[in-house]
Amino acid sequence: MIKCPICKTPVEIGAPDFPFCGERCRLIDLGNWASEEYRIPVAPAPPPGKPEDEEE
Repeated sequence: MIKCPICKTPVEIGAPDFPFCGERCRLIDLGNWASEEYRIPVAPAPPPGKPEDEEE
């Protein structure tokens, strides 16, 4: 058994809405992705200019 990532209710592995406890939590998670509450971190782009290995 694991815990539902939304409400922390125990969920049996192989349940129809696994890893969520039910459709409600599954839809809450989908809404979080759609509203961009979950983000994958990305390294910032280097500032524009000359490359560091280029000499003057």
